[in-house]
This record gives sequence, C-alpha cells and structure tokens, in this order.
Amino acid sequence: MGFFCIFLLKQRKLIKRKVEIDVLILQIAIILIASKIAGSLSVRLGQPSVLGKLLIGIVLGPSVLGLVKDTEILAEFSQIGVILLMFIAGLETDIDEFKRTGKASTFVGFGGIIVPLVLGYFAGMILHLNMMESIFLGLLLSATSVSISVQALKEMNQLKTQEGTTILGAAVIDDIVVVLALAFLMSFSGGDVHLTTVILKKVLFFAGAILVGWKLVPWFLQKFSSLKVSETVISSALIICFIYAYLAEYTGVAAIIGAYIAGVAISVTKFKHDIFEKVETISYSIFVPIFFTSIGITAEFSGITKNIMLIVCLSIVAILTKLVGAAIGAKLAGFGWNSSLGIGSAMVSRGEVALIIAAIGLETKLLSQEMFAVIVVVVLVTTIVTPPMMKLFFKRNTETETNAA
Repeated sequence: MGFFCIFLLKQRKLIKRKVEIDVLILQIAIILIASKIAGSLSVRLGQPSVLGKLLIGIVLGPSVLGLVKDTEILAEFSQIGVILLMFIAGLETDIDEFKRTGKASTFVGFGGIIVPLVLGYFAGMILHLNMMESIFLGLLLSATSVSISVQALKEMNQLKTQEGTTILGAAVIDDIVVVLALAFLMSFSGGDVHLTTVILKKVLFFAGAILVGWKLVPWFLQKFSSLKVSETVISSALIICFIYAYLAEYTGVAAIIGAYIAGVAISVTKFKHDIFEKVETISYSIFVPIFFTSIGITAEFSGITKNIMLIVCLSIVAILTKLVGAAIGAKLAGFGWNSSLGIGSAMVSRGEVALIIAAIGLETKLLSQEMFAVIVVVVLVTTIVTPPMMKLFFKRNTETETNAA
C-alpha cells in the first residue's frame, strides 16, 4: 500500500511537471511572437524596439490580459537574457576608448549617485521616514541598470561611441559605489553585514577578474577551441561569461557587471568577431526578448491607486535626479549639452539593481511593504521612459553634429 501511494505521488509530480513545461513552451511562443511584433511597431513609431517589448510585457502579464504568468522558470530565462545582453555589450567595447573615457565615466557615475542620494534623502524626510530609512531611499534612487540602455544604444548605433563607452564605465562605477554604501549603511542599521568583508570580496573579484581576463581567458579560448567537437569557440565564451557572472554575484557585485567584464576580456582576443556573431544570434532569438518582455510581465498594479500621487512624485524625483546628476557629470567631463543629456537619460533606468536593493530594504525593515510596492512601480516607470528619452537627446545630438558639419 505504501509503495502504491509513493508511486501515485511520483506520477502526480511527473504530470504536474509536464504541465509546467507545456505551459512554459506556450508562454515562450507567445512572448517571442508578441515581442517581435511590438518591437517592430515601436520602431515604426520612431522609438527603440525595446520600448515596445517592455509595454507588450505589461499587456501580456497579469495586470492586463493574463496570458503569461511570472514563473520561476521564466525568471531564470530572463536572467540568462540580461547576462547575455551585457556580455554582448562587453564584446563590443573598445578597450582603448574605455581607457580614454575613464575620467568622464567617473564624473558621470558620481554625479548620478550624489544628486539622487541627497534629494532622495530629503524626499524620505518629507515622507516622515526616519534618518536611516531616508538614507536608504536615497541609495535606492542612486542605483542604475544600463541593460535597457545598452539595447537602445545598439539600435541607435551609439554603443561604440565615446558617449556609449562613458555610460558603460559609469554603470560599473555606480554599481560598486552604491553597493559599498549600502553595506556601510547596513552595518549601522543592525543588518548582518560586515563592511570589511564586503569591500574585500569586491576587491578580490575585480583584481581576479582583470588578472584572469588578461592571462587565462586567451589561453582558455585557444585550448578549448581546439577540441574535436562542434562549436567549441562559442561554448568556451559562454563558459567564461557564466563563470564571471556567477563569481560577481557571489561576491556581491551584480551578475551583469561580471558578464560585461567577461565580454571586455574576450573583446581583445582574435575570437571576438566569431563569438559576437554567434552569441548575438543565440541571445536575440530567445533569451533577450524574454528578458525585456518579462519586466512588463512582473509589473503588479493592483492596490496602487491609493498611492498614485506618491508614485508620480517619486517617479519624477527618480527620473530628474539621475538625469540631471549624470548630465552635470558629463558636462564637467567636457561633453556638449545634448550628449550630456543623452548620457544622463541612459542612466535613468533603475532596473533589476534597484529591485534587489529594495528587496534587501524590505527584509531589513528599512522599507515597508507599502513603500516596497510603490518602489517597484517607480522602477518600472524609470525603465519605460529611458528608451524614448535617449532617442530624443541622442537624435538632437546627431542633428546638431550634422548641422555643424
């Protein structure tokens, strides 16, 4: 009897698993069809395709049609998508240009942190949050995620420009500084965080990542690509990408930063072009569209009407502080105003980095459940407005350069 019960239980699990897989397959098909059509319509309307993919995610998700649900498996597909997207950005990075824009990246990175941090703190005080909660809100608004901006830059042929390289460098600086500042804050708020350990982990990661990228990555690509099996070059590149992403996440640096550094390490090898073409095909055929669309799918709008004014006000603060702060940094570094505003707009999206910080705040009681829900919507708003803002400012910049010529 006991054996029979165990057998039935296993059969039920197998059936449930099969249903989940069948649903996933259908959801992927729906996402790919809808995201490609929505992206094309967005381009026809003069906007980057990523905007259409974000918006169609909201339509497909539980908030509107409910055709696609936010499942754990879909989230994993999405995570692979953003990792591959940043890996491609690293592959396209000109390392010499990256060195030349170090000063500009630093100015943009710190400008995009200081202004949101200060005004976010005062916004928290106005909302009657205590000092620690207000500082946390400021740090949350200081975060940035350029995964959306990378796609918009690619579509506008701006990724390899001085502006594009500055944005990517500033994003790395932003991630490091905000995470370290968060660890410092948590050490005072009673969280189980040791500042020395946090800093040491990050120093070890970046030192190790640079050393391995310089010495080991070219050797590994050369040796692994000589194996007598198919597609060894692309496989070796993906191995490097995922190991870098894992180690970055493990040491408290965002996985997307690890993937980006892996791409930069490979970009100086002779395998760059072969890897780029194949990774781009794999990424944009399935994983990247799922990532963009899933951002909209995860949006939850129920019960936010009572906080609509708070959402509007915090969204305005989030957009303007990052735009102005990063733009001032770019201007101080020598860029013209159109380029500076384009760079500032690319830093506006808070993305998954801010959501991770918000989740930490919820867990440590620095954010209430109600404020957490508000922040999620604010993050979504910053993500949606970023591509059209970039289109506007970079178009102005191109027109100005054309007229000057």
